[in-house]
Amino acid sequence: MWRVGFGRLRSVLCVLVLGVVLVPVAAVPAQAHGWSRSFYWGVATAGFQVEGSAPDSNWSRHVASADVDPYARATDFRHRYAEDIRLAKGMGVNTFRFSVEWARVQPAPGVWDERELAYYDDVVAHVRAAGMTPMITLDHWVYPGWIADRGGFAAARTVDDFLAFARAVVQRYRGQGVLWVTFNEPVEFLNQELKIGALDPLRIPAWQANVVRAHRRAYDLVHALDPTGRVTSNQAFYPGFNAATDAVVMDRIADKLDFVGIDYYYGLSPTNLSAGHALFDELWKVRPQPEGIYHALRYYADRYPDLPLYVVENGLPTDDARPRADGYTRAQSIRDTVFWLQRAKADGMDVIGYNHWSITDNYEWGSYRPRFGLYRVDALTDPSLTRRPTDGVAAYRDVIRGGGVPPGYRPARPPAPCSLVDPPRSCVAPANPDGPLAPL
Repeated sequence: MWRVGFGRLRSVLCVLVLGVVLVPVAAVPAQAHGWSRSFYWGVATAGFQVEGSAPDSNWSRHVASADVDPYARATDFRHRYAEDIRLAKGMGVNTFRFSVEWARVQPAPGVWDERELAYYDDVVAHVRAAGMTPMITLDHWVYPGWIADRGGFAAARTVDDFLAFARAVVQRYRGQGVLWVTFNEPVEFLNQELKIGALDPLRIPAWQANVVRAHRRAYDLVHALDPTGRVTSNQAFYPGFNAATDAVVMDRIADKLDFVGIDYYYGLSPTNLSAGHALFDELWKVRPQPEGIYHALRYYADRYPDLPLYVVENGLPTDDARPRADGYTRAQSIRDTVFWLQRAKADGMDVIGYNHWSITDNYEWGSYRPRFGLYRVDALTDPSLTRRPTDGVAAYRDVIRGGGVPPGYRPARPPAPCSLVDPPRSCVAPANPDGPLAPL
């Protein structure tokens, strides 16, 4: 997930100043390929954030040298994946998102760790045995230490190295109905690389060009090796800024997407400027605007009209598992969000999936304090790493079972009087809570 405030959009604007050029979009209609489910109900994780036993990587190096929470064992997904997949199945989830950690399976150039590859084999086997679709992220901001030594994605040779890794993973899991994510939130990936000092700002244009090239080549690779696979690169939705941030990567890869992956967390309005708390990583102080997901979906439905829409990440942070100061609960957030998904679908938007971030609490890029998990895990204080259900578990199970919220549902959090999620349209043509609901 993204945990950075609008102040860090400086780096994105640097890209624009350095010469971003919009390319024509020639989207490939996903309907031409077909889909294995009428709706994908999912949960999400990311390798470094949950696995523990972190190998040498750009992020393990940063954690070792920075003033952040100790990584410890994270939530030990590396050894507890069977339990977490079982918990997901118990909610009725049909899609499980995780990442294959490049640093884990290729610890040195040309060296493949068969034990770690076998671990991911078993993760995929458990996901499929549970009747779920695997959604596999190839890069969730983490890459091997030896890639960092070579300059990360600012180095042109990293594109070929990434493609070799992608080839090994796609060949291994082809033909299993995988939904593939090449790069998690590439604009936020860029911001994080700058934040941890892994990227020289002067090399932003090279980084951008290489990530675009890596995605485009990976898309072709997946379709050559795994014709049933579907490919995206999920985009963080920055309320009010996406017309600019999409120019960095999204517009350059739109003809190499099978669906638009959207990560939506925060809204913006004249009466809700609380997103500024994200500047200081106080995510639990940001007041949610669940109706903003409707505007985010409408924005992308208009921008890429031939591509289906999948909410790859969405969730609600709490402060170290304490109740939120505004009284809003995870259960309310889930029901309200699904309500707006149903409104979006009823209004003609081709919404095909939704993932809740995340199935368990995790390591939020330097801190265990923000909690997003459907299941609570006290990574720093509970040696047993027990999974404890939040009220979101029952709520998510109920909406999945019902194909959405029931008729007559009214959101616990009403729409803002003037949403600035996609200005000016989201203000002058607000989301209508009184409209029809479509089943998901």
